[in-house]
Amino acid sequence: MEIFATILIILHLVGMAYLFGAFLVNLKPIIKGEGVVVRGYLDGALLQLVTGIALVGIYASGAIPDEKVNNAVIGIKLVIALAVWVIAFVLRNKKPAPSVGLWAIGVLTLVNIVLGVTSAMAN
Repeated sequence: MEIFATILIILHLVGMAYLFGAFLVNLKPIIKGEGVVVRGYLDGALLQLVTGIALVGIYASGAIPDEKVNNAVIGIKLVIALAVWVIAFVLRNKKPAPSVGLWAIGVLTLVNIVLGVTSAMAN
C-alpha cells in the first residue's frame, strides 16, 4: 500500500506542477488582459482532486501506519481545489477570460500549495 500511496503522491505533485505551471506560463497574457483558460487548469485541478481524495482515503483508513489526517486542512484544501476547477470550467470558453478569474486560479492554487506544505511539515 505504501508504494501505491507514493505513486499517488507523485501524481498529486505532478497535478500541482501542471496547474501552477499553466498559470505561470499564461501570466503575461493575463497581465495584458488577454488570458484564456488553458487545459492545464482543468486537468491539473482534476488530477489534484482525484489523487488528493484517494490519499486521504488511504491515510484515514489506517492502511499506512503513523500517517495522520488533519480533517480541517483537508476540508479547506478540498474546497479550494473544487473552486479552482469550477472557475476554470466556467471560464473555459470565454476568450479572453476575465483576468480576475485567472488571478483567482493562480492565488488559490498557491494557497493550496502553502497549506499542503505547511500541514505536511507539522506532522
